[in-house]
Amino acid sequence: MGTFRGTAELAWRWVLNEVREDDDGIWIPEFPGGDLPPEWRASTYAGVGGLAHVLAEIRLVRAWTAREEELAETITARVRANRSGEPSFFNGLVSSISVLTALDVAGADDVVARLLDLATPDGWAHERFGPPRYHEGARVHDLTVGTAGVLLGAVWAHRHGVTGARELAGLAADVLLAEREEVPGGLNWRTVPVRFCLAQREFPNFSHGLAGVATALALGGAEFGRADLVTAAAAGAEHLVSLGDTSDGGFRVPVRIPAIPEVEGFSYGWCHGPTGTSLLWPALRHAGVSEVAGVDVGEWRRRSLHSVVVSGLPERKYPGFWDNDGRCCGTAGVGDVLLDSGQHTDFALRLADVVVDHAVRDGAGVCWRFLEHRDDDPVLPPGIGWMQGAAGIAGFLFHADRVADGDARSVPRIDTWWAQDTSSAASPVPGRASSRCR
Repeated sequence: MGTFRGTAELAWRWVLNEVREDDDGIWIPEFPGGDLPPEWRASTYAGVGGLAHVLAEIRLVRAWTAREEELAETITARVRANRSGEPSFFNGLVSSISVLTALDVAGADDVVARLLDLATPDGWAHERFGPPRYHEGARVHDLTVGTAGVLLGAVWAHRHGVTGARELAGLAADVLLAEREEVPGGLNWRTVPVRFCLAQREFPNFSHGLAGVATALALGGAEFGRADLVTAAAAGAEHLVSLGDTSDGGFRVPVRIPAIPEVEGFSYGWCHGPTGTSLLWPALRHAGVSEVAGVDVGEWRRRSLHSVVVSGLPERKYPGFWDNDGRCCGTAGVGDVLLDSGQHTDFALRLADVVVDHAVRDGAGVCWRFLEHRDDDPVLPPGIGWMQGAAGIAGFLFHADRVADGDARSVPRIDTWWAQDTSSAASPVPGRASSRCR
């Protein structure tokens, strides 16, 4: 394989070979020979919707092939036909907004209208959140499943001129403000409000907790001129800082509060680590907040990324530490955020080298196999989709290829647009040969 672009193209070929079709349109299984619940088949996380984000990466590298043009059309049809009642960022209606805007096609107006129809005074219903962990009717307010994700989706929709986006943002923002917890020195948001919880736990990082909620509030405040949202976001960041560890000159927040012995104390990926949490600080900067706890927000971002770089990844330091090459909680997700930031570019490209080295030949393409060290057979089947599979890894490698050749452009996406370095350098990374296939 040997190159970023070459490996990305081989991975993409492997993904395309796994595209299936049912009565509702095209879909992909979670892994070859596997399945995916019908309600998730249009989604971003593991469904065919995630392939739209690979197509957006490819569009900055080369023209789409006839097959890719057709794929974009069939993804659009599948997503437009999706009548999900779930609002979530990855598997529900906010996912549909991200896919349709990534493909630059119409249809997001209908999705926003559906979210407005499904709204209740305290958020959106989630059938999967109930006993034994939660009371019936629990509301979820995090970024990847709940209300903060709806707010982020509304901001993105508004930036694309979608009808109803301002109203949707107002509903989501007001729910989040009503659900805030006042704590010493700031504000807090949990994944699920205390009144619905049968067991108390918090995941304060980006995907399911405080960092993600504060990010959405900051962006909503900036987009719609609401100072109350920006103030709330800054107060959330103040509390987040109080939870973090800065002992090594970095900044990292525990995966879970309270900690439990069987769960790693700190993680470093997009979902539960400083990679994702680093996205809060440019969101605050975008909203006009310069300092948190007396420290410049740019410095908090630098500290967050420092904790990632010195963590030891991508080496497998011990079973359970860094067994994943994907976007959600693995190497591709870390590398892509670093490339977007314009910081630690050499390290990000080293991560891309490691990902290339980990690629597994499978027929005419390549894939990746992660590890679950607690299983008797620790080698997992190869994932296909965007967040935990070959599609998302291919997207990272297409991005790394551009950066290595001196093209610093990033694809603006619903989950990162505010955190991207807007420069477009014209020279390759010093000391590094071009990785582009000729």
